[in-house]
Amino acid sequence: MQILPAVDILGGNCVQLVGGDKSTATVYGSPLENALRWIEQGADALHVVNLDGAFSASAENVSCIREIISETDVFVEVGGGIRSLDDARGWLDLGVDRIIISTFAVREPQAVAALAKEFGSDKICAGVDARGSSVSVEGWTADAGDYISWSKRFEELGAGSLLYTNIDVEGKQAGIQTEPIARLIDAVSIPVLVSGGVSSAADVCAVKALGAGGCILGSALYSGKISLKEALEANNENC
Repeated sequence: MQILPAVDILGGNCVQLVGGDKSTATVYGSPLENALRWIEQGADALHVVNLDGAFSASAENVSCIREIISETDVFVEVGGGIRSLDDARGWLDLGVDRIIISTFAVREPQAVAALAKEFGSDKICAGVDARGSSVSVEGWTADAGDYISWSKRFEELGAGSLLYTNIDVEGKQAGIQTEPIARLIDAVSIPVLVSGGVSSAADVCAVKALGAGGCILGSALYSGKISLKEALEANNENC
């Protein structure tokens, strides 16, 4: 299972939010400094989120992400604000290893198929941001239907992986909810990355035991509630 420390970027700074609310942002310095910190501690993959929106509208963040790609040699996936084929192509042409499309994938599902055909399924991850059993879109302000149904459709369209984020626990550092993760993993055959609530070595172990393909570490990692060392060690254990 991949362990991916998050590097969330807002206005050129590395931040962490609670429940996706920008007003809750805690700043942790520069994105590159944090990326290098996690790599020095053993990370071989990074989960980068552009919180300021579309590729064409966030030049400052594009510069930060370009710097991360050029100054590191690890796997980098990028999500956040990808709302068009041009946005998606912009990130992939920049050298990103995998993009995550969420609202765009729901609003224009055929974009998943088009991008998978153009760049390969491995480059395309469909974001499944769920509140309860419903997919949430437009910055988590609108419901779009059952998360299992959407996940199956994304797989059929050619997505190479899914990123499941549990909005109900995201950023709260209070642990994961295993039942919705298990339901999703059982429903599809492509890798599922898990985000939201991972706050302890036990959470990492539980996500791995459920059969997830990846685990995103965010707020709890930055606050020190879990260390990257603890997460990596848990991932190497027979959970």
